[in-house]
Amino acid sequence: MVTISRRLMNGRMFDAWVWRMAWRDSKGSRRRLLLFLSSMVIGVAALVAINSFGYSLKRAVEAEAKTLLGADMSLESDHPFTPETEAVIDSLGGEQARRVSFSSMAYFPGVDRTRLSTIRAHAGAYPFYGAIGTEPPGVANDYLSGRNALVDQSLMKEFGVALGDTVQIGVIGYIIVGALVKTPREAELAMLFSPRIYIPLAHVDTALVSFGSRVEHEVYFRFPPEVDAEAIRETLRPHLDEYDVGLDTVEEMREEWGGALGNLYRFLSLVALIALVLGGLGIGSSIHVYVKQRLSTVAILRCLGVSSNRIFRVYLVQALVMGTFAGIAGCLLGIALQVVLPGVVAGFLPIAIDFRVAPTALPVGLGIGIGTTVLFALLPLLSVRKVSPLLAIRLPFESGRRKRDGLRWGVYALLAGSVIGFAALQTESATLGLAYGAVLITVFGLLCLVATMLMRSARAFMPTSLHYLWRQGLANLYRPNNQTLLMILAVGLSAFLIMVLVLVESMLVAQISTADRENRPDMVFFDIQPDQLAGVMQLVRDQGLPVIDQSPIVTMRIHAIGGTTIDAMRKDSSARVNWAHRREYRSTYRDKITDAERVVGGEFVGAFEEAGTLIPVSVERELAEDQLKVGIGDTIVFDVQGRLIETQVTSLREVDWQRMQSNFFVVFPVGVLEDAPQNHIVMTRTASDEARTGVQGAIVVNYPNVSSISLSLVLAVFDELFGRISFVVRFMALFSILAAMLVLIGAVVISRYKRIAESVLLKTLGASRRQVLAIMLIEYLFLGVFSALTGLVLAYGAGWGLATYVFEVPFVAAPGPLFLMVFAVIALIMAIGMANSRGIYARPALEVLRTQV
Repeated sequence: MVTISRRLMNGRMFDAWVWRMAWRDSKGSRRRLLLFLSSMVIGVAALVAINSFGYSLKRAVEAEAKTLLGADMSLESDHPFTPETEAVIDSLGGEQARRVSFSSMAYFPGVDRTRLSTIRAHAGAYPFYGAIGTEPPGVANDYLSGRNALVDQSLMKEFGVALGDTVQIGVIGYIIVGALVKTPREAELAMLFSPRIYIPLAHVDTALVSFGSRVEHEVYFRFPPEVDAEAIRETLRPHLDEYDVGLDTVEEMREEWGGALGNLYRFLSLVALIALVLGGLGIGSSIHVYVKQRLSTVAILRCLGVSSNRIFRVYLVQALVMGTFAGIAGCLLGIALQVVLPGVVAGFLPIAIDFRVAPTALPVGLGIGIGTTVLFALLPLLSVRKVSPLLAIRLPFESGRRKRDGLRWGVYALLAGSVIGFAALQTESATLGLAYGAVLITVFGLLCLVATMLMRSARAFMPTSLHYLWRQGLANLYRPNNQTLLMILAVGLSAFLIMVLVLVESMLVAQISTADRENRPDMVFFDIQPDQLAGVMQLVRDQGLPVIDQSPIVTMRIHAIGGTTIDAMRKDSSARVNWAHRREYRSTYRDKITDAERVVGGEFVGAFEEAGTLIPVSVERELAEDQLKVGIGDTIVFDVQGRLIETQVTSLREVDWQRMQSNFFVVFPVGVLEDAPQNHIVMTRTASDEARTGVQGAIVVNYPNVSSISLSLVLAVFDELFGRISFVVRFMALFSILAAMLVLIGAVVISRYKRIAESVLLKTLGASRRQVLAIMLIEYLFLGVFSALTGLVLAYGAGWGLATYVFEVPFVAAPGPLFLMVFAVIALIMAIGMANSRGIYARPALEVLRTQV
């Protein structure tokens, strides 16, 4: 290394002759080399754009942290603040604002439509930082002065609602004075699941926020500049934990969104990594064939006394120049892409991302462009050092031989280390970098293994009964200068990425669409009070619909487990207290299990008759074993709205949560909770949109507090959500796909010289134009089939792994879209191959044969 550095410093390593020879040698091949470089340009462009986007994300989060929270500090609770907490709130001072959030049916009388919405009832000047985006602008400043409402813009467009129309929430009607375009703390996609409606807290229907309702209470603070919100947080934390009150500050919001957006950035970095590796793959393959075409020139130079190391430097200079060009062009393209990228992911972000170019993006992009090009060019360039002068007269007989070179393994190790190091640099984490690099190397290794097995199988199991043309086309898969490995690497990886996305989308949507089968319910009404149950059920039947299921719901919390209270566990630093210990449970009671449940431990007890004994309960298995750490025979004391009930776990159940049924973590037997405060849910199945609209309208008019949700709405939301996610992922995968396509085109182009020789030899032996083209078409057919099927098999394996270990849902094959993609890949490869084969048969035979002797 010291010797090389000295030579670089004094210019002896790349002297004038090396540069002149590199320039002369490249004549006639520069256009083709530019084609090969285009894949690297795409990779560098992805790197520059994504690095600049990540820089813009960080700057935006830092600059807009107060806007994200809308205040200096906030307190949140799932129940009304206790007198003790209210006293703390009063003592904090500053400017304060209140917000109460709950779900309720919003009824639009003018169009006779209803929708389950998230209602935000405000009091005070929230947000203190930033603004509520509305149309027309500015109406958020005075909508609190009367019975006014701001309604989600997309909901207004969907229902055809205009400003001045009325929306009824509970029994109170509100005049719509503005459309909500942007809200604090929420991205645009959050409104897909539940549209937001802002109303004044002073005019809220109190029945909707009464005992038993699911309501979130919030207080927002703006302090004078000298007040340290972080110090207040540390002081209040013990008190707030005791009363289950959450606290957010600007710093916490910055960390929270920084972490979430960091995950997005890490995903995009993986895309850049794949695009770069594909670009390097294209460079390596093109240099490999380029060097083979230059073997005679190298041998002649050796005969004239030029050392092999000096000749190696000639081609190394060419690689450096190529890398520099790729780096500069990629940087310019990456800057242009950075203008588009923030708009692609805008729906997922609560803040606007301005155009910024990271200070390090351009030098890093240029450096990695040069470095990657040189690294991937090293492997084929090493063969230049082993060219013998005798090869000048024995080229036709020795060009296919390869001499062993120990440096190759060093280059392989350098390549693997560089991939891992680049991944670590992009993710800003050594662990993630190692994981990303290892996964990518593994995928490439599997693709190489599959390609090698295919080539060996084609050689070993060549069917002698096949027609001659088919045998010739199949044999081209393993003959010298074959494209099998490169095709499967480039096309297989790109097809793999898109196919995995299709599988994940199909699996998640299928879990919801299962309600369309087996006459399962597709609409649920909830928050039904006991005295309303009979009336709601009768209204459902009056609409000609069945009551498929009805369940009571009783809210409760865990007071103690195995004799140890949750409060004591919180104070014990060695105890593990998680969400399952702190959450509010909505449990039910019944005498049997449903078809969505299966008892996997103990025995389900449906009725409790023996007073004075422990009450038997059934607990969902994962909650019991993984979170609460309880099993059969363990005791749990529940606080049922002030009354302690001691229970014993007598059975564990597995629950299919994807089915639209009344599923619960904890099920009590009948005879225990009948007198407890409770509400009910009723499920039905509608036959049409008209029936669905009719029953919703009848319920909301007669029982405004009752909410409902339909499966068709859920499916519509998921369709739009997955559509947006798919667009973003496919847009980002476009970097890899473009790089792969350019590598594919380059792979076909660089083999043209070999195809010319083979075709002319066949022509000399009497083959017709149709036969020669048929052989090439068959070769590209096999390449397309093997490349596409390799990507398909890997996608199915990855999809199964994601379904089993990540999403924990049944694996869905989605054969239609995947096989359509397989045929598209095959057709594309055949089209590119045949387009490149034009004019090959017309080449004079003597011209080609002279190069072979």
